Amino acid sequence: MARPRRVDKKLISSARQIVQQTQDFREFRQALAVLLPADLNSSLEQTARILGVGRATVPRLQAGLRRRRGAEDAGGRGWGGRRRALMSEEEEREFLRPWTAKALAGGVLVLSPIRAALSQHLGRKVAASVVYRFLERHGWRKVAPDTRHPKSDPQIQEAWKKNFRKIWRPC
Repeated sequence: MARPRRVDKKLISSARQIVQQTQDFREFRQALAVLLPADLNSSLEQTARILGVGRATVPRLQAGLRRRRGAEDAGGRGWGGRRRALMSEEEEREFLRPWTAKALAGGVLVLSPIRAALSQHLGRKVAASVVYRFLERHGWRKVAPDTRHPKSDPQIQEAWKKNFRKIWRPC
């Protein structure tokens, strides 16, 4: 036995508004996917045939309209965002302020003091990956040191290249 059809009056009224106002074909089709079964008591197969889509697409279209209406009811916010944020963005900027001057001067920042300060600020342990994501979120990037050793001497390296035995002999 099939489940009884649920009719959401608010969804139907918003679908009617969308049908009258929208210029977007996708929104129009989503609204019709809600209105046809509600007003004409049509089945999924009949609705799909009218809309020119597959049977399984009709509930997807209806759910898309429900999600969009739910996002509008929640102030325009969808699923995105930082749900598990430890601090707000402004608190994060304020936390990074002491290290900004050193970073702008070209100094090397080490992760461990930032991590220790963040742990102390939050009052709990923080993984290194959290700090890396934290820094990346604010546009900081990991800069690897130069591949040249500071004590290397180019003249000694060239002399070694000239005197290097090019033919290897087996032992």
